[in-house]
Amino acid sequence: MRPLDAPRGRPTAWDASWPLRREPISAGRARRLVTEQLTDWAVGDLADTAELLVSELVTNALRHTRGPLRLNLQLRQGRLLCEVEDTESTGPVRGAVDPDAEGGRGTELIDLLADAWGSRRTATGKSVWFELRSGGRFPDVPETR
Repeated sequence: MRPLDAPRGRPTAWDASWPLRREPISAGRARRLVTEQLTDWAVGDLADTAELLVSELVTNALRHTRGPLRLNLQLRQGRLLCEVEDTESTGPVRGAVDPDAEGGRGTELIDLLADAWGSRRTATGKSVWFELRSGGRFPDVPETR
């Protein structure tokens, strides 16, 4: 089994994955990677939303987990799947947020902007994911699942 911080091979036509370091600049790096990859895949209309939501997932992982992180993107049958993997098995916890609080609204944002989202346990911890559908035309992407 490969650790999360091990590099994967080059991105395939419709899959991309990157290890992320445990440092504050990783959220910004994740945003740039998402934007560049979605532009390459010709689904740039999803970039703003995907960039915001990936930033939330990475920031939460940095704050609430230990160990390596990995960002994965997949484009399948008109759907963009974005996930952040970490080594903690505990899923996201939705807490009450004070109206004057400066943070703590990540799950609310994901609820509002993603077409679907959730978390699942993995062999190395968990994956928190969200899915977006493009309003534009997706490239002809084969279903591989």
